[in-house]
Amino acid sequence: MNKILSTKQALHVAIFTATTLLSGQSLAAVSAAEAAELGASLTPVGAVKAGNADGSIPAWTGGLTQPVAHGDDPFASEQPLLTITAANVDQHASLLTPGQLALFKAYPDTYQIPVYPTHRTGAYPQSIYDKAIKNATTAELTTNGLMGYEEAIPFAIPQNGLEVVWNHITRYRGGSAKRKLMQAPVQRNGSYTAVKLVDEFIFPNYLADGYDAAKDANMLFYFKQEITEPARLVGTTLLVHETVDQVAQPRLAWIYNSGQRRVRRAPQVAYDGPGTAADGLRTSDNFDMFNGSPDKYNWKLTGKQEMYIPYNAFELGSPRNKYDDIIRAGHINPALTRYEKHRVWVVEGTLKEGERHIYAKRTLYVDEDTWQIAVADHYDGRGQLWRVGEAHATQYTEATVPWYSAEILHDLQSGRYLALGLTNEEKDAVIFGFDGRHKDYTPAALRRGSKR
Repeated sequence: MNKILSTKQALHVAIFTATTLLSGQSLAAVSAAEAAELGASLTPVGAVKAGNADGSIPAWTGGLTQPVAHGDDPFASEQPLLTITAANVDQHASLLTPGQLALFKAYPDTYQIPVYPTHRTGAYPQSIYDKAIKNATTAELTTNGLMGYEEAIPFAIPQNGLEVVWNHITRYRGGSAKRKLMQAPVQRNGSYTAVKLVDEFIFPNYLADGYDAAKDANMLFYFKQEITEPARLVGTTLLVHETVDQVAQPRLAWIYNSGQRRVRRAPQVAYDGPGTAADGLRTSDNFDMFNGSPDKYNWKLTGKQEMYIPYNAFELGSPRNKYDDIIRAGHINPALTRYEKHRVWVVEGTLKEGERHIYAKRTLYVDEDTWQIAVADHYDGRGQLWRVGEAHATQYTEATVPWYSAEILHDLQSGRYLALGLTNEEKDAVIFGFDGRHKDYTPAALRRGSKR
């Protein structure tokens, strides 16, 4: 059940954030006059409501809210407006990221981007719109966190790059969700071993036993992830208490090792620690395109621009397509992808002096309608483009939630890639709105819930 924070609970959150950041200086929220544009010239979450000058990006009219059955594609009858290949990519370079351009150079014979008509399908529940509008005049950045916001999208009218990043981190994903998904570390020749996972998360104000101010004041969500295949990893489970300010209160993580039958603290599950069963192809903070604390980077908002990004990936997520239909050498099957022209916020994250991370720079391209990262380019310490992430977005109409059908992270240096979040061959793959309780997200619960 959706539970809204009481005034007392919201106040406790604000007090906690303020008092744990004694050296922090908050940045002011936007004015009431600016916020009045939300729902007028801007959508309720801050996108430009109007289309672009030539009509290739239409006006936002509320998004896709009519039910779409799992496996159906509401745009199945459409044909690509154009297909970008290595032969014509230079004509479209201004609408692509450096990472996307690098993929054409790496795979000139096979990589393609089919571009379809644009549909602005992003939609959220009315309650999220109401909170985003309210947050615009109350939410503020602190040194390493936030204060004065409720649930999701604190900065619908962002003033800087860090605010855009926080919009992605805090965006609404249904309040609670369980997923059965497949992750594939793909070798240069296209071979892979499927890693099956079951994960779930729940935001504190959706817990069945209620929001607990003592436990939840700085908690963004609770997360659990269990490996169900391959056999050698079955039962290995990760538990995360995801905090908002991870400097004042670092992320808490535990791993249950099914072989040892022991629960251990897992401080490595953060920043550039290795991602779960990813064969070294992603960091912990690559999951969900970017997650965790943004404190290691200086984030610069370079503006908003039109780009071709993966969108409305209904076909890619359809159970008609098996994993072997999707996975190819070098990249996923372009025939199953769909790209559209959308406006994105562009944010450059540069590693702060004195900080350490394998990515010295990362550039995020964030969809204006959903605050989801669509593409992310990652650079190594030499300034060389290293990894290219693309998130294939889908609107889940059963819960009015924009999210991903798949995340693909290409390693340009090794020629391998990671496909994460595929659900095509899973039954009851995504369930929104489940009941979880505090007791389900404790280290003791890891041991009790083990299959070994």
